[in-house]
Amino acid sequence: MESERNGEKMSKQKREKNFLAFTGATALAVVAVNLAISAFNSHRRKHKKKDLKGSDVRVSLSASEILKLADRVISKSKEVHDAVASVPLDKVTYMNVISPLSELEAQQFPLVQSCVFPKLVSTSDDVRKASVEAERRIDAHLLSCSKREDVYRVVKTFAARGEWTMPEAKRYIQSLVRDFERNGLNLTVTKREEVQRLRTQINELSLRYVRNLNDDSTFLLFTEAELLGYPPQFLESLDKSENGKFKITLKSHLVAAVLELCKVGTTRRLVAVAYGKRCGELNLSVLESLVELRHKFARLLGYSNFADYSIDLRMAKTSSKVFEFLEEISSSLTDLAARELMVLKDLKRKEEGELPFGIEDLLYYIKRVEEQQFNLDFGAVKQYFPVSLVMSGIFKISQDLFGLRFEEVADAEVWHSDVQVFSVFDLSSNELLGYFYLDIYKREGKYGHTCVAALQNGALSSTGARQIAVALLISQIQKDIVGHPGLLRFSEVVNLFHEFGHVVQHICNRASFARFSGLRVDPDFVEIPAHLLENWCYESFSLKLISGFHQDITKPIKDEVCKSLKRWRYAFSALKLKQEILYCIFDQIVHSAENIDIEELFKHLHPKVMLGLPMLEGTNPASCFPRSAIGFEAACYSRIWSEVFAADIFASKFRGDGLLSQYVGMQFRNKVLAPGGSKEPIEILSDFLGREPSIQAFVDSRAEYSL
Repeated sequence: MESERNGEKMSKQKREKNFLAFTGATALAVVAVNLAISAFNSHRRKHKKKDLKGSDVRVSLSASEILKLADRVISKSKEVHDAVASVPLDKVTYMNVISPLSELEAQQFPLVQSCVFPKLVSTSDDVRKASVEAERRIDAHLLSCSKREDVYRVVKTFAARGEWTMPEAKRYIQSLVRDFERNGLNLTVTKREEVQRLRTQINELSLRYVRNLNDDSTFLLFTEAELLGYPPQFLESLDKSENGKFKITLKSHLVAAVLELCKVGTTRRLVAVAYGKRCGELNLSVLESLVELRHKFARLLGYSNFADYSIDLRMAKTSSKVFEFLEEISSSLTDLAARELMVLKDLKRKEEGELPFGIEDLLYYIKRVEEQQFNLDFGAVKQYFPVSLVMSGIFKISQDLFGLRFEEVADAEVWHSDVQVFSVFDLSSNELLGYFYLDIYKREGKYGHTCVAALQNGALSSTGARQIAVALLISQIQKDIVGHPGLLRFSEVVNLFHEFGHVVQHICNRASFARFSGLRVDPDFVEIPAHLLENWCYESFSLKLISGFHQDITKPIKDEVCKSLKRWRYAFSALKLKQEILYCIFDQIVHSAENIDIEELFKHLHPKVMLGLPMLEGTNPASCFPRSAIGFEAACYSRIWSEVFAADIFASKFRGDGLLSQYVGMQFRNKVLAPGGSKEPIEILSDFLGREPSIQAFVDSRAEYSL
């Protein structure tokens, strides 16, 4: 089911007290685990706060200070851009054109983030509002900078001279020119104005599409009998109509609950149809106009269609490569998906007779088979994942694997008493690589999802001094309280591993330019390290390392549960992936061809990709598919892309004996994480793997654990 929300991707006490680098088998001992928990939960002494050496991030600004800093950032940026623009074209050099712009990016990023990140974490409504306003001002300024023809002319003149530079500097110069030209600065004034007009219209339509979905207030009414299977606590949370029936609104979490839990097939179908009809003709018209404008926009910039414009900066490079990738994955999974579908159809036949199996039955019967075959009680599993123990395990795995050492920084300045700060050192050289903030506990007004924000990018200055990286990991986890330990759902454990992969990725980057540092890499590539680290959540060795029954942490999760979790991970994964591929192919077609009948396209694709299952009659998925409207237009494939290549890396290098191999981990750190955006992603992965990446490991892993 397509989610209604877009993610945002947007991450010293004395050593004997806070040293968290546990190595070797001794870390499995109870003493070491208890030490880890003790260190993780250590209380900070109340005296003068310490500055973080090398960090320019400001973490406790007032509302007025945020706005003043934003204005200073804008003023300094304008000053540098004006100076670059004033260089005579016959006097351009690397030092008076390129270097000032790269230094500006590196120096201003932590200041910009100091203004922007408080909107995610501050307890003050005034500070959050000031942060939003500061972001608006800074974004408006950056947009104006991207349209400066005088700066473009100077940069383009230097680039055209073809002076020898280091490969990364050359890549940086090319990216500057490319960004200006993707804003139309190489076009005539008339065409440039048309580009900006189209961009404004596209932005307005994208927001309208999402706003229409958010404003939809449709609901359905059902009796308790019609919601049979819905847990009592869920029923109690629902509003009722005057006649006593329960209201089911078409919010994704409620719809998913009905489709997964309700035993009444007609109810599931009614809800699925209503969900698929949202904003029908209204959003269909918006999407048609949106796609048409995007194609016009791309053609003005020299591309044959919008998909090629969007993918040009990505690892995939062309729309044809994306089609090839999606079709290869889909074809490879067809036999497995067909077997999975047969299992579901057989179970429905036993429970509901000869009623035809529809797309609305997928979630319900997948859950029924999982209940029958895996014997997994996720409520019981949760008892083995105290938050402190999980975080200590994540620390240990990351340190041992990637040759790192974490130390908590006592008395560091933070925005809330729950926040912890850690220094990250290279284990062998003791070099300070960076810092990360952990802000993982629930509180009012805080951003509601788990994510990582880059606060300062690593970079080299013109003097050769290295600017270190700083990251922030945010979550909303229940804190330990007396008698009620903070316990994590298994999905939360996986999310934390995923996001900590981004922390490691950000800290370990060694690019020379801030533009290529940390998380500022190819969008098709950025999720690969995080997807890779998720694999440690499903291996028995690492699961036992991060788990312990909350009343006796010496008792890790049982072997049979570890095996069930791994099988559950891949259960019906081919069928689920086919459904995602369906939407990706639709997204790619509408953005690579013109004059497409969008409604008929979905009707044609649905049975073709979904093994004969037709689209629900009366629905129009194109009207309620926000990823294609905003945020992932022509790029919906990207999540699958990164997951496929992460699976290849894990199977080829880490699986089995490589789970805690520092040799392999250091290779990954040095060959994959260190270059960041300074090299082509395919070159980076091929260097690490010793060959071009392949889809085979991804397909094989699903077949290995099939039902």
